[in-house]
Amino acid sequence: MKFDQPAGKNPIDRGQIVGRPHQRIDGPLKVSGQATYAAEWHKEAPGHAHGYIVGAAIAKGRIKAIDASATRAAPGFIALVTHQNAGTDGKSGMNPTPLLGGPDIAHYHQAVAVVVADTFEAARHAAGLLKIDYDAADGHFDLAANKDAGKPTNVYGKKGDSSFGDFEGAFARAPVQLDVTYTTADQAHAMMEPFATIAHWDGDRLMLWTSNQMINWGRGSIAQMLKMPPEKLRLLSPFIGGGFGGKLFPRADSLMAALAAREARRPVKVVMQRPLMYNNATHRDATIQRIRIGTGKDGRILAMGHEEWSGNQPGGGPEATTAASRPMYAGADRMSRIRLVPLDLPEGNAMRAPGDASGSHALEVAMDELAEKLGMDPVELRILNDTQVDPENPQRPFSSRKLVESLKAGAKAFGWERRSARPAARREGDWLIGMGVAAAFRDSPTMTSGARVRLSPQGRVTVETDMTDIGTGTYTIIAQTAAEMLGVPIGQVTVRLGDSDFPASAGSGGQWGANSSTSGVYAACVALRTAIAAKLGLDPADARFEDGKVIAGGKSVPLAQAAASGEIVAEDKIEFGKLSQQYRHSTFGAHFVEVGVDVHTGEVRVRRMLAVAAAGRILNPVSARSQMIGAMTMGLGAALTEHLVVDPRFGYFVNHDMAQYEVPVHADVPHQDVIFIEDPDPTVSPMKAHGVGELGLCGVAGAISNAVYNATGVRVRDFPITLDKLVDHLPEA
Repeated sequence: MKFDQPAGKNPIDRGQIVGRPHQRIDGPLKVSGQATYAAEWHKEAPGHAHGYIVGAAIAKGRIKAIDASATRAAPGFIALVTHQNAGTDGKSGMNPTPLLGGPDIAHYHQAVAVVVADTFEAARHAAGLLKIDYDAADGHFDLAANKDAGKPTNVYGKKGDSSFGDFEGAFARAPVQLDVTYTTADQAHAMMEPFATIAHWDGDRLMLWTSNQMINWGRGSIAQMLKMPPEKLRLLSPFIGGGFGGKLFPRADSLMAALAAREARRPVKVVMQRPLMYNNATHRDATIQRIRIGTGKDGRILAMGHEEWSGNQPGGGPEATTAASRPMYAGADRMSRIRLVPLDLPEGNAMRAPGDASGSHALEVAMDELAEKLGMDPVELRILNDTQVDPENPQRPFSSRKLVESLKAGAKAFGWERRSARPAARREGDWLIGMGVAAAFRDSPTMTSGARVRLSPQGRVTVETDMTDIGTGTYTIIAQTAAEMLGVPIGQVTVRLGDSDFPASAGSGGQWGANSSTSGVYAACVALRTAIAAKLGLDPADARFEDGKVIAGGKSVPLAQAAASGEIVAEDKIEFGKLSQQYRHSTFGAHFVEVGVDVHTGEVRVRRMLAVAAAGRILNPVSARSQMIGAMTMGLGAALTEHLVVDPRFGYFVNHDMAQYEVPVHADVPHQDVIFIEDPDPTVSPMKAHGVGELGLCGVAGAISNAVYNATGVRVRDFPITLDKLVDHLPEA
């Protein structure tokens, strides 16, 4: 099915199931331990051995020699894979940095070997006996020190730099000018479930039970690494314990498990040890961002400039923070520049709202600083500079942009009028109290997505698609879609996900998953409705599917009757036409935060958080709210605690475990509220929906940073805002 114009008669618009709050249908499986995650497919892989990954002990250089004699003699030893017998380095179009190092080493903790033994403990012991002699080389590990080596680069195949009008001239003439530089830190995905895979070869066919967000991408990438036809490889990933973009592409666990199973000639399970994950896999790049904004005395933006420096491995891309500022506020004279600095740190790649999360952090703090310069309320400044068209392409309007509505609704609900415009003016005992605001933006693209739908003789509906659920509620919204389309209760729908044998879907990433995958199910259900109507001798165009019946031409027939003689199966995919060229499909919102800062210690406690989101039709308010508050919590970490600390001498992240990489915990998270502004978008898909999972992150860190300034009068521009950056500058106790 091709979606190239707003849908006319659409069963989804009934809103009997889609758009209504539903608890997750996979919830009982998860709380009872019946949901099978990647490392738990023991029954399907009986007699499996255990693989233990060895990571490189240097950040750059070469392997001179490997002595495996003690390893091979260890109790329980089965097999060893290194670059000497692997037959691949694990490089593919989606993995520009080799997943297997040797003889050349690309970064610290790059996988250089996997040791297989009959138990995990035996594999770990044998791996510890492996002696590797390295020849270390000098590398580049410090972004700031190597900033001048940055070069222009493309972003997603398009030129990274942009220029509209005369930015330099307009900025120089502007009556009010802001010229500020911000830095954000390297950040880790730190998902709950580690990278894990069980591999089993059956002749020349490979089965991988793994944890991967994009099944079709993953199958193609692994097949390329192993030089095998994709159709001989099956990936199964029905439950994923968090990904945040870290599992968009195959990681070393999947490659090493496949190689280990081939060498051992038996199934092998590889669970990447937690301390290895931070340097072995991808992360969000640190950035240096210079933002220049020039306005009139009335606050209207005349010039907007945003420059970024970030680093990566050869073949990698930039963090692309300028994507946050280019469409956000009005202003005719604009400039953005991206400079990619070659670094020998682990690969930087997608992490929830890549580019926009760090970019909005800096931009929204800059808007707060600008509001103070102008003597304006920060909410009013943002409203004044709203635009309903893409500032860099005025002929392309946003399909919907309810930023102003979000700001106004949030300000009213949060009690913004109680904020003191003068920093450090409100105090409760030892706590300085402040409020902050930030606007939120994230594009909401669509991707081709397919599904297969079955109707059984018992009237049950089964949906099959390789779409994944990374904790986002995909099972439920897909079940809601099929139930709405076929007029059955949601409990009558079975959803099967994450299997490469199923039709290829959009996958989970880029805030396209929910809208695209449910649209694919919509298309398959349209095909099934047509087949059912034909089976019953009814006109498909006239048929209504309600209350378990098919109604048309004065007849009302039980749905199950259509499949009385055998199961009916239909398959289709949604393909999107040119509407995205006519409209920019984006989501908008606002974040409001209240913090307390201890006047003696500088300890920051977030007291209240509110997110307002305008993101098309909300398919399920329960799971959408869950996505928002999870993103808000992640933004809290970016603002206050999360920082992968680089050792510039040896080129690695020092705090590479959950004990030292500080993510927010329950005690850090305050009361969180979410408001959805209902905004169905007929130009984006038949579901009229957008994504929310990344919108909920964009702007959060900026709102928290602005609240800290409002509380203390201390402006921190080097994020995260840790105690040491506040304590010496606080007002007298």
